Amino acid sequence: MRVSVLDAGSNTVRLVIADAEGGVPLPVHTVKWKLRLSEHVGPDGTIADEAVERLVLAVAAAGATARRWHASGPLAFATTVVRSAPNRQEVLRRVAAGTGIRMCTLPGETEAELTFLAARRWLGWRAGPLAVLDIGGGSLEVAFGRGRLPDFAACLPLGARRLTQEYLAAQDPPGPEELKELRRRIRHELRDVASRIRWEGPRTAAVSSRTFQQLGRLCGAAPGRYGPFVPREMRCRDLRETVRTLAALPAAERARLPGISAPRAEQSLAGAVVGHTALKLMGLRGAVVCPWAIREGVLLRYVEDGADWWTDITGTAATAPPSAPPLRIAGPLA
Repeated sequence: MRVSVLDAGSNTVRLVIADAEGGVPLPVHTVKWKLRLSEHVGPDGTIADEAVERLVLAVAAAGATARRWHASGPLAFATTVVRSAPNRQEVLRRVAAGTGIRMCTLPGETEAELTFLAARRWLGWRAGPLAVLDIGGGSLEVAFGRGRLPDFAACLPLGARRLTQEYLAAQDPPGPEELKELRRRIRHELRDVASRIRWEGPRTAAVSSRTFQQLGRLCGAAPGRYGPFVPREMRCRDLRETVRTLAALPAAERARLPGISAPRAEQSLAGAVVGHTALKLMGLRGAVVCPWAIREGVLLRYVEDGADWWTDITGTAATAPPSAPPLRIAGPLA
């Protein structure tokens, strides 16, 4: 069985096509479109018309790619930037009308559950009681559990881009007062969740997402070119030094550091502060950097629980994409 999953995040739209024989999703093709949707929202979170049209183009291209690779789906969903938008329903309607693909949004807690499942499958049962943190542009997902799915999951408004815009945009690099206010906000939002994690006492902690992967590289983890099976860890004390390094540099210079990409350089500092504060409050000395996250979680649930699972949580059927209708706009994706 060949299946595809598509997610629209704050920075990119990404398609993963995988073969799922034997219950293990093995990727055969991935492609992404850099739309940076979070940079095209109004003060109230409304997504601009131009950004919606670019999203329609990207989803249409993803559907065509899935057909070329003879994959069912795509199982298409959008994360915080669309989920939180006041015009969310209009965005989803225009995507469906322009592409024939019904994209949905998932509750933040469901995203945390799916990321936990992916980390559990990657790390195995020897990880024991497991805590998982996943940071995106708009939110931080936290989950803990002893089994296949988490015992509790939470979604907090602590995304790296969101916090950058709210606390670190006034000057580059930010001053100590801005960082102090940022830490205060993170501690406040994390207080109850961190207390739960400390009480549960996880044997293993894992972090996922592109932001944490890049921070892990800056903390000394192996480069991505070595492949996903190389063990990678991000220690709390190394992340503390990383915060100091990033805070002393403007965004343009952060992009020259090992692992930090130019599109994420600006938000890397906020991501590092969230990661360090979270690990410290939760009493964790470090975390494994997990290459699997929400997309793999969606694939695993689809393979293990069947297409009805996707229909139950999204209200949309998981079927092969129809022939793409003519697009209403033209032009290259930048």
